[in-house]
Order: sequence, then structure tokens, then C-alpha cells
Amino acid sequence: MNHTARPTLQETLNKVALLKAFLRPIAVFSLCLSGILFFLYPALRPFSDEATLQGAAAFASNAWMLSHVLGIIAFLLLPLGLLGLYNTIENNKARKAVLTGVLLSYLGVGLTLPFYGAEVFALSVIGQEALVQQSASVLELANTIRFGPGFFMIFLGLMLLALGTILIAIAIWKSGILTRWAGIPLAVGFVLYLPQYLAIQPLRIAHGLLIAIGCIWIAVGIWKHGHKG
Repeated sequence: MNHTARPTLQETLNKVALLKAFLRPIAVFSLCLSGILFFLYPALRPFSDEATLQGAAAFASNAWMLSHVLGIIAFLLLPLGLLGLYNTIENNKARKAVLTGVLLSYLGVGLTLPFYGAEVFALSVIGQEALVQQSASVLELANTIRFGPGFFMIFLGLMLLALGTILIAIAIWKSGILTRWAGIPLAVGFVLYLPQYLAIQPLRIAHGLLIAIGCIWIAVGIWKHGHKG
């Protein structure tokens, strides 16, 4: 009777190493692109008095659609990139913290994106209709959408993202694999994500830059660690 030979421990370790090597550039690319898009989102987003027809023109513009779609992609890529950090850190306690942070980030992104879908598509339609009617009163629907049930979803989603990135920053600090401070900008960026919605455009762009720095800093650390020796 033939028996299939079981892989040796060394063969298993080699396969794990190959898998990590394959996933590393994907994680690095995802983090870098996510960071860039988090910066481009407020940089390209039109800002105006949203109670006027100027605001309606902003909602109806291609720039509004593009900037928010880039924001959606940025959120989607973030947990994928952070998963590469889990494959990089070897300290068991730190790995558990990173994995918990990644899972919280996935949940946070899932709860956040429906709100962004409304921002992209619903507000675009509202802006177009306000321009057709030449009536700013139609724009009152925007706040009804923003502060309806969807607001509680994005609030919870961003809280989970903040908690997830805080855990990741703590894990990076304790692991000794990456620069200790590498996780701090990302965590601070997501702690401030909800308050920054009330800020003017320059501050929102600076906030996007902070998250971009955080993403790219972690990505560079992952890449350097994978190419040591």
C-alpha cells in the first residue's frame, strides 16, 4: 500500500518563506498606494459652501466622484497592506496584536464604505438635481443622508479603524522589527479621522499626508526587513 510522503519541517518552512516572499511586495504596494490615495482624496475633493449652488456644482462634478472613489480604494487597500505586517513580525505577542488590529481594520473598513458610497453617488445625484432646478433647497437632502443611520455605521467603523491602528502601532513598537515610531503616524491619523471632517481643506490635506507618511513608513519597514541579509 503506497503512502504519500509527508513534507519535512524544512520543506514546510521553505514553503512558508516562499509565500511570505510572494505576499511581501503585494503588501508593500498596497500600503504605498493606499497612503497616496488617502492624500489625493482631500487634495482633489472640491470644497465649497455646500448650502449653495456652488456646493451643488461640487457634488455634481467629476472631481467629487473621482476623489471619493480614490478614498474608497484607499480604505480597501489598507488592511491588505497591513496583513503583510503580520507576516513580517515574528514576536508572538506582537503578532497577535497585529492580527487583532488587521481584523478590526477590516471590520472598520466594511462599516465605513457604505457612507462613502452615499457620498459618491447619492450626493452627486442631489447636486445634479439642484443644478437642474436651480434651487439650493434640494441640497438639504445631503445632510439627511449624511446624518441618518449611515452616520452611526461610519462612526463605529472609524472607531474600529482607530483601535486597530493603535494596536498595530503598539505591536510595531514592541516587536523591534521596524522603527519603533513607524506605526504612530497611521494611528494618530485614524484617531483624528472623524474630527478632520470638520476641518478646512488645507488641514484635511495635511491629515491625508499624515496617513500617507504612516502607510509608506510601514511599507518601507516591511520591504527592508524582507531584504535583510
